[in-house]
Amino acid sequence: MFAEDKINDKGGTFKIKYLCNMQWVQLEVSNRVATVVMSRIDKRNAFNPELVAELFEIIQSLNQRDDVKIILIKSAAAAFSAGADLSYIQKLGGFTHEENVADSRNLKNLFEAIYQSPKITITQVEGPALAGGCGLASISDFCFATPESTFGYTEARIGFVPALVMVYLRHKLPMNTCNEWLLTAGVFSANKAFQDGLIYRVSENIEVEVNAFIDNLLKGVSLESVSRTKMMLRNLPYNHEEALEFAAQQNALARKTEDCVKGIDHFLRKEKLEW
Repeated sequence: MFAEDKINDKGGTFKIKYLCNMQWVQLEVSNRVATVVMSRIDKRNAFNPELVAELFEIIQSLNQRDDVKIILIKSAAAAFSAGADLSYIQKLGGFTHEENVADSRNLKNLFEAIYQSPKITITQVEGPALAGGCGLASISDFCFATPESTFGYTEARIGFVPALVMVYLRHKLPMNTCNEWLLTAGVFSANKAFQDGLIYRVSENIEVEVNAFIDNLLKGVSLESVSRTKMMLRNLPYNHEEALEFAAQQNALARKTEDCVKGIDHFLRKEKLEW
């Protein structure tokens, strides 16, 4: 799936990066960062079966790679994603119920591959992120957006339902805020998305800020620790006692990991540790 390419670093040394070009998705893996670029430009990265399948294949592959710590998802053009391809949705009216369920599960599988990823996932939004595209942006661990970007779950405007995204949104937003986003079908500014807690940060110079953020994560946190923490956040029981017991078990398991042993050792010896 990946092709190797040697690139000349500033110091004159060579690094290996991995490249993969599909029909509507390009991928570059370099220095533990996988950059996934959607490029169905003429359709504003609207989801059709092929784009969803390509994204899912790439994310699934990256989730298994030991040389990847961060997955960055962005667009090659001005729109992040316009959501579902309406011409394709029109065709779904002729599908059987079973065929429609199977089609919906393909998008569900993509969302889950990102949401449950053991890597740190980041979305970089420059332009509109609407309907399923808003879902794709907001289920990442960190969503950065330019001030001009817009967000919205606009499904109700065409008589559709934001069924999949609400599963994630109900854990992220208070109910009143969730109602506003899902029931009004409004398109909102990046600043409102930030104030409501839908996205992580609004940035005037998004490329520089995302790269600096990634650099800090690469050096500053253990991927094993992050992966375990993400797993706990996604699986913490609602019952208080069950949650505490689950946490105690995970706490005990974490103490035995190689990263924890190494981290404590460096801390006690007052040695700086870069992950």
